[in-house]
Amino acid sequence: MVISATIYRWRDGLPLSASTDFDPSPDLQNCKKTAKILSKKLNQFPDRCTAKIGGYCIYFISSPTVTYLTLCHHDYPAVLAFCFLDELQKEFITTYDPEKVEKAVRPFSFIEFDNSIQKTKQRYNNPRTLSTRMNLSAMSQEVKLRPPHHIHPADLGPVVPDTPQQHNHVHKHNGPRRRLMPIGWLGFLSLVLNILCGALNLARGIHIINDVDNVSNYDNYAIANFWIACGLCFIQCYLLLFNMVWRNIAAFLSCFGVFLCNLQLMELRNMYQIAFHVAVSVFAVSQIMLRKTREKPPDYNV
Repeated sequence: MVISATIYRWRDGLPLSASTDFDPSPDLQNCKKTAKILSKKLNQFPDRCTAKIGGYCIYFISSPTVTYLTLCHHDYPAVLAFCFLDELQKEFITTYDPEKVEKAVRPFSFIEFDNSIQKTKQRYNNPRTLSTRMNLSAMSQEVKLRPPHHIHPADLGPVVPDTPQQHNHVHKHNGPRRRLMPIGWLGFLSLVLNILCGALNLARGIHIINDVDNVSNYDNYAIANFWIACGLCFIQCYLLLFNMVWRNIAAFLSCFGVFLCNLQLMELRNMYQIAFHVAVSVFAVSQIMLRKTREKPPDYNV
């Protein structure tokens, strides 16, 4: 039977669409790994190929821009597999313009084609529904006249089998920082205001050093508060732009630090200045919390 199908861009192996399956068997997972390696070398092989990996077979056909690949059980007829791919090819070509395929940047840009793949796969896994909808003799004759190129697994390099330890390792370390949603105009305004407050705090600290001949203990205390407040402003800028662990907690702590620093500077700032700096910090915290991380892309098991 047909297990899954994936559509790649031929020149660079970018996955464009795929069907979903939920078979966790190690043999199938190793076959999928081989298919992924193969997808990066599609332009090195003829336009019709097959590879046997354990109890499964990989079949694919390539056009000038797109490759159609399927995983099947080893006993599934090759003629049916190639007919399946040929039908996917015809439907994909009529649905999507080649220029749109060439301009695709993100993986699975045409994942909505999965519905067509699933419907076609269901028909090919039930041969009774195929008798009046296809001509097997034409494909059989074509396969005999131009047999597919057989790819040996050794041609693709070693494929590391899955192990429980490897799954645990991936689960433990596969945790890169997730990207944040695009920053809006309010976030940009908060960024500008924080930079302004940080610059004002830095300038006030430098001003005290330059204007006082004999710097007193209070002046040193004020300089430290100004510069700590400056650092906290730029920390909030960082939290607004980048994701990190305990991001929201760090935002609250930085805001509380700004409040304490300005509270200690009441002799050097009036209430309006203190309110402005604290309000900017609170506004930054709200924008940090509102800028969520992107949703994790779905796992299509391909």
